This record gives sequence, structure tokens and C-alpha cells, in this order.
Amino acid sequence: MKARLVSLNLIRMLALLAEPMAAGRGQIEEAKVRYPRMAPMERYLMDRNEEIAMAQSAAPAAISRGAEVLILGRLGYETALKGTNGFVCLVERSWTSGIDEPEFWNPNLRAPICFNPPAARSHLPLTLKKTALVLAGLSKGQLFESLQSSFEKRELPVPEAGSMCYMMSRQAYFGERYGHWIPHLMFFVPQTDVAAWGASLPGSPIMVFQDSPDRLTVFMIPVAKWSDGSAAPSIAGK
Repeated sequence: MKARLVSLNLIRMLALLAEPMAAGRGQIEEAKVRYPRMAPMERYLMDRNEEIAMAQSAAPAAISRGAEVLILGRLGYETALKGTNGFVCLVERSWTSGIDEPEFWNPNLRAPICFNPPAARSHLPLTLKKTALVLAGLSKGQLFESLQSSFEKRELPVPEAGSMCYMMSRQAYFGERYGHWIPHLMFFVPQTDVAAWGASLPGSPIMVFQDSPDRLTVFMIPVAKWSDGSAAPSIAGK
């Protein structure tokens, strides 16, 4: 669950490829001014039932209805629903994004994500760790310094083989620059040579993001439908 919104890092990268450079720079500077620090905690919280429903919308119902559901409370993520299939769904907040993301503290960002069992065991701990550090009052810089220390001490796991997640919710909101974006799947592996995947080559449906702070390679594959089965826009359409 290193949702770390590694997904958010990847969305940032892909969106930048699609927008004019000058406009992108202006939006980045504006966001840095707008979100210089963490907002009051209340702004990141949601109604319990609404958060459960949003978390479950990350994956098709055949998957999410058997998943454990976590919701964010004042002390961190807590279990709202017990699961039966090993999947874990939650709604990530802005601090799971990269250190350079200008909307790192945007309290309106909501990213429903559903991890398969390997990712729940080996990727979720990073999201939970980031959240705990944020709630402990650490700055963004302190948070990433603490994470690097945890990696060096091997206190955080590396992705297990087969680690992946669903991000197919049409309710997802990735911030002011990226909006609702598109549904996609993500695959988490230790940093690797992406050539073996054929990622990011002309015509390849696989996109790649090398997440250095989180020591991952993330492969992402857009899909044609939202989790409710309705048609989604193409990347070009976004």
C-alpha cells in the first residue's frame, strides 16, 4: 500500500506530458502558494459511510465487496469493514504523493485505491507510515527523511511479487491540475529495468514511473471502464 500515492506521482508525470509547459509552470507555482502546509485535520476527514463507499468504488464490486475497508480517523487509518478476500481498499489523501508535488497538502484530494493481497502486505505499510508521520506533526521534509531512515533500517517491506492495485473510481479527485483523470491499474516492483516490460514505448499501453524516494518502479495500465462498468474517457480525451 505504498499508495504513497505513487499513483499521484505517476499521474503528475503523465499529466505534465499532456499540458503546455508554460501553463504547467504557472499552475505549479500557484499550487505551491495555495498549499504551503498542512490544513486543519478536519478538512482531510470524511463522513464515515461516504468514505467507505468511496473506498469500495476503487475496484469492481466483485473485488471490493469482499475487501477490508480502511477509513481515516484522527489517529490514522482504522478498519471500518473486515474483509474476506485479502484485498484492502481505502481513500488516500494528498500526502501520499511525491515530495515535489505542489498539491502535497491539498485537503480536497481523494484517491480511492484497492490493493491486492501481496500489495496489502508489502505496499500498504508505506501509506500507513506516511499517514502516521503526518499526524505526528512532521513537515514534508521531515517525513521523507524519516522514510529514508526506515528504508535503510529495512523497517518497510519491498513489494512482493504480484503486488498491484485498482484505481478505477470515477469519484477519484487527484487535485486541481488533474481532476478525475482516468481509471487504471498499477503494478509495484522493486526498482528495475523497464525494458523487460516494454513500458512507455510507442504503442505500448504500459506507462512507467521510477519512484526514487519510495525505491519502487511502478507500471501503470489505463483501462477503458470505471469500476461501475461505465465507459471512461481515453487519455487523449483527458
